[in-house]
Amino acid sequence: MSPTDDTKSGLKGLALASLSIHADDGVSAHRAVAPALHPAAPNDSHVYSRHSSPNIARFEAVLTALLHGPAITYSSGLSAFHAMIVRLNPRRVAIGGGYHGCHGVLHIMQRLTGLEILPLDCPATDLQPGDVVHARDAGAYLTVDATFAPPPLLDPFAHGADVVMHSGTKYFGGHSDLLCGVLAVSPARAAEGWHAALHDERLLLGSVMGNFEGWLGLRSVRTLELRVERQSATAHRLVAWLAAQTADPSTPAAKVLDRIHHASLQPEAADETSWLRKQMPRGFGPVFAIQTRTEAAARHLPSKLTLFHHATSLGGVESLIEWRAMSDETVDRTLLRVSVGVEAWEDLRDDLQAGFAALVADNLA
Repeated sequence: MSPTDDTKSGLKGLALASLSIHADDGVSAHRAVAPALHPAAPNDSHVYSRHSSPNIARFEAVLTALLHGPAITYSSGLSAFHAMIVRLNPRRVAIGGGYHGCHGVLHIMQRLTGLEILPLDCPATDLQPGDVVHARDAGAYLTVDATFAPPPLLDPFAHGADVVMHSGTKYFGGHSDLLCGVLAVSPARAAEGWHAALHDERLLLGSVMGNFEGWLGLRSVRTLELRVERQSATAHRLVAWLAAQTADPSTPAAKVLDRIHHASLQPEAADETSWLRKQMPRGFGPVFAIQTRTEAAARHLPSKLTLFHHATSLGGVESLIEWRAMSDETVDRTLLRVSVGVEAWEDLRDDLQAGFAALVADNLA
């Protein structure tokens, strides 16, 4: 099946949840309901596993349907970002803070090619056609890392993106057991040969996923919409509760917390006609950040919690909390990142409440 053709397979008009289950029906090599694990190629029409394999072909078929553009998978999110930069080969990249790993890739390319790294808010006159930036006024390519806002929350192609990147390790995997990267190309750019070129270059870069990882990805993406919508709704409720708690000086949360960071707290979130609601009409990201009044509180809060694992990843069914200074020494040392899982929101609320109370009792607030 062509990576852009969902009309001939009877998929046209299906909702995201249905596409998650059926978008790969046309590339299944057998009639079993559950996908089989094909550990190696050659197999059927797949000649060489670095070029294609049954598990990855099915996974990419589903991702193509969900992301609204031909998708190609990689061994990690960073390998996907690297492949994108190699393919576009820009002279300049305008980028904000973002993931420090992406900046690491850019610094390697800077050493090899002289790539210039510019701030995201640089003047348009600093950019030329063929550069990479999160705005297109200068004719630059628009690339979006949408890891924190997977389907069904955001469709960057609806807002003019040329390439969309995901660390599939996060929400596509969703179970904290998969390493994966994804690039999706807009249909217009695919017609210009971008997807085919990325596929050919992946063979040479060697950054293909393993067959077992492809099988895990296919298993996981079936429930993507269910998981993400629940995680988004739970995060929204937790943030609203935290905001109400911090407004009351008598609560443990108010004694511990200084600030809460989440899209739902922006003024535009209440306006259905705002740019924010137009970009994310079905909910906001399931990750939020909190800042404590003291560094000691930030360091010790994870150990006071029962349901939140202290870990650096995000997007899994398990709720996570991380004192970010452990992973990124450039951030404020009072910052904690919270990734909301699929647990009952009341249980997560009570866990946080108990954690704040423990910090107050231990004079760590």
